Amino acid sequence: MAVTTSGMIVETVETPTLKLLAMVGVGGSIPVIFSYFSEFMPRLRRGAMISALATFWMAGNILAAGLAWMVIPASWAHFSVFQLHFQSWRLFVLLCSVPSITSALLFRLLMPESPKFLMEVGREKEAVHVFRLMFGLNTRRKEKTFPEFSLCPASRHREDLEDTSSLSSILTKVSVPVKQMFSSSLRSRSVLLLIISYCISFGYYGLWMWFPELLKKVEVGGSPCANVSFQPSVLNQSCDPVGPAVYMEGFVIAASNLPGNVFTILVMDSTGGKTLLSCSLLVSSLSVFFIYLVQTKAQSLTLSCIFSGVSVVAWNALDVMGPELYPTKLRSSALGFFTGVGRVAAITGNMVFGRLVDTDCAVPVLLVSALLLTGGLVALLLPQTRQTELT
Repeated sequence: MAVTTSGMIVETVETPTLKLLAMVGVGGSIPVIFSYFSEFMPRLRRGAMISALATFWMAGNILAAGLAWMVIPASWAHFSVFQLHFQSWRLFVLLCSVPSITSALLFRLLMPESPKFLMEVGREKEAVHVFRLMFGLNTRRKEKTFPEFSLCPASRHREDLEDTSSLSSILTKVSVPVKQMFSSSLRSRSVLLLIISYCISFGYYGLWMWFPELLKKVEVGGSPCANVSFQPSVLNQSCDPVGPAVYMEGFVIAASNLPGNVFTILVMDSTGGKTLLSCSLLVSSLSVFFIYLVQTKAQSLTLSCIFSGVSVVAWNALDVMGPELYPTKLRSSALGFFTGVGRVAAITGNMVFGRLVDTDCAVPVLLVSALLLTGGLVALLLPQTRQTELT
């Protein structure tokens, strides 16, 4: 926190705006990445490969937590460039931006366009070129020739997709996929995914953000929901640095999702996303319920790690099932819609925890447990998509 009045204004006004812009970029990339990636994967190994992609996504959380632990508490982590002073937390943000920038450049320069999309917009020659590239990469050590085949006519014309000259046309193009998602043939699965996305996002992000506060309450009061007040009005005025133990605990909780990621890579294609999604949410619900009952910090940290390791299985299963439940023309739009639902749920979860964690902690903790239980039961109603062909 800056000590000058102007510095205070910069951090309280401009920083949230920049955070919002960053979240727009991240939120917009998630559905595109998983939709794009799924179209290049072979049917029999698609689940494992998407789970591997999701593993690297979660590995970013581990890297960020480790960087926070090493950089933010360090007194040496600061430097200046002209009039811009980089304190330790600014250096941390700068380091976290490097993977995003490099990934964007590599994706733009090296990765081909989705052949399914190219076919949808009538660019068959470019689609064939991408198919040739995929064939060459998959058979580079085998003496095979590219087979001759013909492509089905495009279902839409390029000029129709590029007609975004007015705001009304843009809004129409945004609303049409959403209406199609909730049409008669896709309505049931869309409603089910909406409920599941809201439940898991409310629980995961709401609880994740407030884990440090719950651990602090355990350390002081013997229970995360003990009737202990930390006088937040006083704490918010304190400029004392956060102790390294907080970052260490965050790193341990983040690292605990690695076994769950490895597990999904190994069993996703044989078990199927539906079973893993339901079981993961049910076990996550149980682990959150026991967080309400713990009496020591070690117990709370252990259950937090169990929740992190188990809930990541549900996220990976959702990443696999999402692309398989919708056709190409709706896949990215559907994933984007449910990502938006998840963000709304995450904001709601943080607001509920923020208001009740000090006054009535039992309410948000048990609410998260109930929502995860609901999501797990609802997941049983989804169709089985294991090793299905993408349409």
